[in-house]
Amino acid sequence: MRRLLLLLVLAACAPEAPPSPPPEAPARAIPEEPSPTAAALVGEYGNGPDTLSVLERDGGLRLLAWAGAEVSLERLSDSVFLAGAGDTVRVAWAEGRASSLGRGGRPFERLALGAEGGGTFRIIPVRPPDELRADALAASPPAEEGEFLEPDLVELTAMDATIRLDVRYATTNNFMGEVFYSQARAFLQRPAAEALVRAHRWLRERGYGLLIHDGYRPWYVTKMFWDATPPDLHAFTADPSQGSRHNRGCAVDLTLYELATGEVVEMPSGYDEFSPRAFADYPGGTSRQRWLRALLREAMEAQGFSVFPAEWWHFDYQDWRRYPIGNLRFEELGARPEA
Repeated sequence: MRRLLLLLVLAACAPEAPPSPPPEAPARAIPEEPSPTAAALVGEYGNGPDTLSVLERDGGLRLLAWAGAEVSLERLSDSVFLAGAGDTVRVAWAEGRASSLGRGGRPFERLALGAEGGGTFRIIPVRPPDELRADALAASPPAEEGEFLEPDLVELTAMDATIRLDVRYATTNNFMGEVFYSQARAFLQRPAAEALVRAHRWLRERGYGLLIHDGYRPWYVTKMFWDATPPDLHAFTADPSQGSRHNRGCAVDLTLYELATGEVVEMPSGYDEFSPRAFADYPGGTSRQRWLRALLREAMEAQGFSVFPAEWWHFDYQDWRRYPIGNLRFEELGARPEA
C-alpha cells in the first residue's frame, strides 16, 4: 500500500500527459550507456508531495524538481553533489545504488515506482480474477451506432516472420499475474498491420526490430482489466463502457529489440508500468533510453500511428474510429499460420 501511495503522489505532482509534442528526434548516433555512478543515481525521490528526479543527459547528471527547473548535478565526492549554483545534495547509498537524497536539509527517499531491473509491474486486483472473468464473459460490449468498416484482422507474424512476440497476457508475466489469452498471438486490422510492417522494415535498416506485447484485445479482457484496477489507477486502463482501441484492432503495444544481439532495449519504464515514467514525454531516465523511445515513435508516427500520451509503448492507428468493438477470442480468428 505504501508503494501505491508513493506512486499516486508522484502522479499527482507530474505534469499532465501532453497532446503529443514532437519527439526527441534521433538524428545522431545512439548515446552511450551512462557511467555506473550515473546509472545508480538516476531515478525519482520523494518527500511528501515534493518530488525530485535525477536524470542523465548528454553524459551528465541533471536534477529536476517537478515544480522547478532542471539543473546540473556535479559530483564532489561519492556522497556529495552540487546542484546548480551552490545547492548541495547529499546521497545515501544502499546495495549499489542511491537510496535517498538530502537537499535543503530535507530527505528525499527513492520512490519504488515500478519493478526495477527488468521486472514486471504488479497491482493487487480489487476482485479475484476468476470472478472478474466470469462477469466479463457474461457481459456484452456496448452497443454502437453508425457505419463501420468490415473487420479484417490479420496475424502480425504472418505478415513478417521477423516481427517478434512477447504477448504478456498469454502468460502470468503481466501487471495482474494472470493468464488472459490462451494463445500467444497478435492481430491488427489489415491496414494497421501493413503500416506496422513498414515501420518494422524501416527500423531494421537502423539495426532494430519490433517486439509486440499486444494488438487486438477482446472486449471482455478490457472489462477484466478495468474491474480489477483500483479506481485511482483507471487512467492506465480503458473504460469498457466506451470500448478500447485495442478492441477495435487498431492499437498495438510494442517495443524494440536489437538485431545484432536479439536483446530487448531498455526504455524509461517497463511495459505496463502504472507510473509517470510511462508517459510518452517523461523527461527522466537516460539519454539512451529517451533516444530509443524517440526512435520507436518516429518509426510509428511516419506510418500513421500516434502514441498514447500516458504509455510510450501504446500506438493507435489513424483509422481506429472506423472499426467496431470486437470480442472474438483468438481461437475464433483462425488457425495459426504454421498449422
